[in-house]
Amino acid sequence: MVLLLLQIGYAYADDKTQIDNVLNELHDSAANADMNTYFSLYADDAVFIGTDASEIWSLDAFKAYAEPVFSSGKGWTYMPAKRHITVSDSAQTAWFVEMLHSETYGTTRGTGVLVKSDGRWKIAQYHLTIPIPNAIAKDVTSKIKAMEN
Repeated sequence: MVLLLLQIGYAYADDKTQIDNVLNELHDSAANADMNTYFSLYADDAVFIGTDASEIWSLDAFKAYAEPVFSSGKGWTYMPAKRHITVSDSAQTAWFVEMLHSETYGTTRGTGVLVKSDGRWKIAQYHLTIPIPNAIAKDVTSKIKAMEN
């Protein structure tokens, strides 16, 4: 029983390392405008949710958005600062939250879900947000409300 628990612990640690590598590769390929690598890290039915309320993209729609950006050689750069990964008991699904830094937006947060397919972890959902400090939340949300009206 102890050996089995140790094996499970090592398997989860290995999964977390693999997931960490996938997320690091995601950010590296985006920063280097490497569209092929970037999109190879997503599951075929993945969804990307951006910072704007209108940005809920299928993988094909997200590729269409990203293609001109990546073709220009620019990409986008988000540097991971802190990350927490949880792997399900079945070791087939995982979710994460990561704090990121962007020169353009400052502190941002990425959250998402990965699924294991054919022994590889793939991003099924990625959600990029801009965390709003509570001290200015009412000011920000009042501007959003005014814009929506």
